[in-house]
Amino acid sequence: MHIVLGFLVAFVIVVLLTRSRAATRACRWREERSGNRGALRKYRCMACGAEAFTSTDGPPDTCRDPNKRG
Repeated sequence: MHIVLGFLVAFVIVVLLTRSRAATRACRWREERSGNRGALRKYRCMACGAEAFTSTDGPPDTCRDPNKRG
């Protein structure tokens, strides 16, 4: 019984983690340094062509393409 419960909990955790990353799964962000604006870094998605500016380290967390939003 404990094994079945453990598998069920593990499955739920995997499903939740997978859903949280679904918004950026198809996006492949690349930094375009020529388009930076001061402290803002410009990123372009190679999959959908969307552009985004961020002030944090690393690419955006969500897809910016209006066609891919749910």
